Amino acid sequence: MKVEIDGRIKRIIARDKKVMITTTRESYPFVPAHGEGDFVYDVSGNKFIDFSSFISVYNLGIDGNKAIRSAVKKQLDALTHSAFTDYYGELPVRFAEKLVTMFPSGFGRVFFSNSGTEANEAAIKFARIFTKRQYMLAFYGGFHGRTLGSLSLTASRAVQREGFGPFGSAIHVPFAYCYRCPLKQEYPSCGIACVDYIKDYPLSKEVSGKEVAGIIIEPIQGEGGYIVPPKDFFKKIRKLADENGMLLIDDEVQAGYMRTGKFLALDNFGVKADIYTMAKALGGGLPIGATITRRSLGNIPAGSHANTFGGNLASIAAADASLRYVQRNMKNLHKGIMKKGRYLMKRLNEMKERYEIVGDVRGMGLMIGVELVKSKKGKEPAVKEREKILEECFYNGLILLPAGASTIRVIPPLTVSMASLEKGTDIFENAIKKIDGSRQYLRNVVEQ
Repeated sequence: MKVEIDGRIKRIIARDKKVMITTTRESYPFVPAHGEGDFVYDVSGNKFIDFSSFISVYNLGIDGNKAIRSAVKKQLDALTHSAFTDYYGELPVRFAEKLVTMFPSGFGRVFFSNSGTEANEAAIKFARIFTKRQYMLAFYGGFHGRTLGSLSLTASRAVQREGFGPFGSAIHVPFAYCYRCPLKQEYPSCGIACVDYIKDYPLSKEVSGKEVAGIIIEPIQGEGGYIVPPKDFFKKIRKLADENGMLLIDDEVQAGYMRTGKFLALDNFGVKADIYTMAKALGGGLPIGATITRRSLGNIPAGSHANTFGGNLASIAAADASLRYVQRNMKNLHKGIMKKGRYLMKRLNEMKERYEIVGDVRGMGLMIGVELVKSKKGKEPAVKEREKILEECFYNGLILLPAGASTIRVIPPLTVSMASLEKGTDIFENAIKKIDGSRQYLRNVVEQ
């Protein structure tokens, strides 16, 4: 059934534009009201299959699951705010003890915040205080948040930084974006030249490696376009950090929490970090961020970092119930994620062969990006075409989100059924076929 946008939706959007400061609203008029599992409904009753997990938050289904909702309701009747950075609390401590078991051996200290950007802000401060250094290395295409400290590390799109500088002591370097290599080389013959570039240029001509506190990196770049680097890229980055006494900070905010089939996406690359950050899916729909450090790094002085709402009991209750579900169902979750990921990659790669507009398909598990281009040979980003595809999917009952210059992210809930996965992929392919066909028709008309 075709989605219909009625007066109520139009009025809500008009009211929004009058009172809300602009954020990153999508081009399609989506006003969600309720949902569960694979599906979400808008305020007018339109039904959608969700391939966005509401920006990789609802990993266990739209609105979490019944266990998460039940745990939150129970906590709401007891106490929601415990001022955890000033007082103590059993639930946050119990959850932290459980959370660190999901990380490599030797990790044992946790700081709770409210979001991914706050988790990364804490990581910056911790790296500086642990190393007594001030500089940070970050990557072009990386996204670590929009608050001022984490924004100094973000370099995904200029509009995210424009007007907010000057920033902190962050130096940006090329990421291993092999489809569009910034150094115009080919993998694997390049020998991971982007890491050699770091040593040959910024660390030789701009700042000494002895002054760099940490390197922050996403295992798979999210906002930057769902870019999956080669496995040996991370091994060279780890070696670079070790040679210079830098801490490796792994931003798992979007890629983590089973999204790639493993709890930590970095585990897919055979490398361990010194500090991890996590948010989004961690709270099952409620706001929470966490910064997890290697125990051997030590502690920080009392009062040097804190917040008001970190460790909020309602959010912790949701996170605790969510993690309990993951731990109990780890094997089945992993098996399902990999099976569904293989299905999606097969279907999407078939589209890549079939349609000129599909330039690249990349991903791990259920974190997949489809990069759209004007032509496979020229690789010019198909920006307007992407918007048309997103809108076409929306009006046919499928929710998707963009990333990078012209990529569409495919990130359904990890618990999505095969039936919903197949139907959603059909809607997606029909939209691609329609837009790609329109371009071919217009091109033929021009040529005639």
